[in-house]
Amino acid sequence: MLVDKFGRQITYARIGITDRCNLRCFYCMPAEGIDYITKKELLSYEELHRLISLLAQHGVNKIRITGGEPFVRKELIGFIKTLKTIDQLHQINITTNGVLLAPHLDELKGLGINSINLSIDSLNKERFKQITRRDVFDQVWSSFHKILKMDIPLKLNVVVMKGQNEEDIIPMAELTKTYPISVRFIEEMPFNGTGSEHDHISFKSILQRLREHFGEVQKIEDPPNSTSYHYKLANSIGNIGLIAAHSRTFCGTCNRIRVTAQGQLQNCLYDGGGLDLKGLLRSGKDDIEVIDAIKEAILTKNKDGFEAEKNRNQTVFESMSTIGG
Repeated sequence: MLVDKFGRQITYARIGITDRCNLRCFYCMPAEGIDYITKKELLSYEELHRLISLLAQHGVNKIRITGGEPFVRKELIGFIKTLKTIDQLHQINITTNGVLLAPHLDELKGLGINSINLSIDSLNKERFKQITRRDVFDQVWSSFHKILKMDIPLKLNVVVMKGQNEEDIIPMAELTKTYPISVRFIEEMPFNGTGSEHDHISFKSILQRLREHFGEVQKIEDPPNSTSYHYKLANSIGNIGLIAAHSRTFCGTCNRIRVTAQGQLQNCLYDGGGLDLKGLLRSGKDDIEVIDAIKEAILTKNKDGFEAEKNRNQTVFESMSTIGG
């Protein structure tokens, strides 16, 4: 098993398959985009399959495919088909902006994809365009309804930004009264690709706004190792999740690692990166040598995100597109 020095078993890996994205959300990257890595610098699907198979053999039973935007990388569905052959892998999930998703949903349903996280920061078409710098709300909203029609478990990821989309908090929460979804409000993080600091709205502030508008907001049980605090509105069929991404109050039960599009193993969103998996996989090392290196790297995992940030050599403002969503 993969266990850190605090006794936390790693059972969940977030896999960034590309740093490319078809949107330009201002909290993620500058308008002109970022310097994307070349295709040969990405882990190939064969390398990713080998890596995920090794992780699964050592206790990782859940993965999330992220980007960038996963569906800008060709042959993604074929890659997912190969992952379904890994017996120890119990959950395959995807995080996507939904723009390119709809044509692939029939195949994803057939493959038994476990859930989809749809990133959507506003229900207002013009505000959505301002945030993403792209006029594609209709495509995303079409994907939303098709996911529900196909009965695929759905979560909406909403990054709450001061002075930008605060007025979307209540309409987003209202969706849980009509649809069997989880709306997850996420604190904005400093990884915006611009090198600039910014104020963030805490999850406690979001909860207070919900209570001021809806009155009673019921706390419900959080799943094991959850990064979200879960709540339910009266007479709702869905639920609300609050993710303290900046406050980092959920770190104590962390059971995850990240693999970036560049092939780096990252123990924490806030650390400085670590093991060069790409170099390791391409060096001719056998499976035992690879997994031993991964186990050693996981032993350097920090207690929480604050410790990880403190131990960085310098403050870095990457784009979330390069880190892995």
